[in-house]
Amino acid sequence: MSATIALRSMTGRRVDATLSFVQHSLIIVGLMLALAALKPWVSERDSADTPQVVASDESTTEAESATETSALVVAALPPRLQRALDFVSRRYRVAPEALVPVFEAAQAVGRERRVDPLLIIAIIGIESRFNPFAESPVGAKGLMQVIPGYHLDKVPQGAGDKPFLDPVTNIQVGVHVLQEAIRWRGSLTGGLQHYGGAPEDPEAAYAGKVMAEKERIEQAARRPPGARA
Repeated sequence: MSATIALRSMTGRRVDATLSFVQHSLIIVGLMLALAALKPWVSERDSADTPQVVASDESTTEAESATETSALVVAALPPRLQRALDFVSRRYRVAPEALVPVFEAAQAVGRERRVDPLLIIAIIGIESRFNPFAESPVGAKGLMQVIPGYHLDKVPQGAGDKPFLDPVTNIQVGVHVLQEAIRWRGSLTGGLQHYGGAPEDPEAAYAGKVMAEKERIEQAARRPPGARA
């Protein structure tokens, strides 16, 4: 009997050991399966946590596309005006796309009125810093700071109800005013002084300011392609 009991006891311990081994093995296998199940979730979470990298790539692509579009728009101008536009854009911190219509209008009106377009650009820089909605304390409006009450007769037909805030119309009227002033005063300096509202200034400060700005723009326009100030 004792031998049988001892045998049964030994058999029970072996079974317990086997069950314990199986139990631990199952725990290890379970942990391995759990880790395997977690890997896809971790990968998805990591992917979800990195949208900024994708957004950054998309932003870079959009920025490059915008730059290419801007270059194509600016390329519609002659090289001389392209270089001048690049200088003005940086000097006055205005987007090139916003300046293209201004430069195109200066070129077209300057050709029609026989006025150097870079002189027109220089006046715009001095008068409004290329803000088409600029308005002075005395009521001068737009890019070339034209006073509506004095120059309504120069507004072309179909210009709209706010012609002096339209960049193209404002340039048309402003250059017309400048051309008349030059003719009345007999010289470019006299005409500029008249345009600036100081015809009797012996030092011709306004004319000097405009001509200095024109010279800066002309220097930029003469630089080789790719060169910057």
